[in-house]
Amino acid sequence: MNKKLLWAVIALVLVVAALVGVYFATRPDTQEGVKAFTLVVVHKDGSEKEFPIQSDEEYLGAALQKAGIIEGEQGQYGLYIQKVDGEKAVFEEDGAYWGFYVGDAYASLGIDQTPIEAGVTYKLVYTVDTGAY
Repeated sequence: MNKKLLWAVIALVLVVAALVGVYFATRPDTQEGVKAFTLVVVHKDGSEKEFPIQSDEEYLGAALQKAGIIEGEQGQYGLYIQKVDGEKAVFEEDGAYWGFYVGDAYASLGIDQTPIEAGVTYKLVYTVDTGAY
């Protein structure tokens, strides 16, 4: 094997190892045991419904699926939420999707990657993408 190619492979392995280390060092912690939190659902018509929830799940997506509040399918980026509290949002039909918030801030992780924090209010908002950025 060519020395330059060998050094390139070694450098690539080191970079990948460093990225994996950074991910594990900075990922959000999960909490064990039962956690109480609130989910607010804002429907297409603007009405809000509040769900007080207690769960021993580590991640929000699993807890909401187990409670029967959300339905979806796994995609390449995690759980793609298709239905919340019985209401569908179909992006392919009208640009609608379920916006996910932690408190009042748009979530930085997918719902199935978000650790449940006791006392936090999560929000799923029926949103239509108008294409105006």
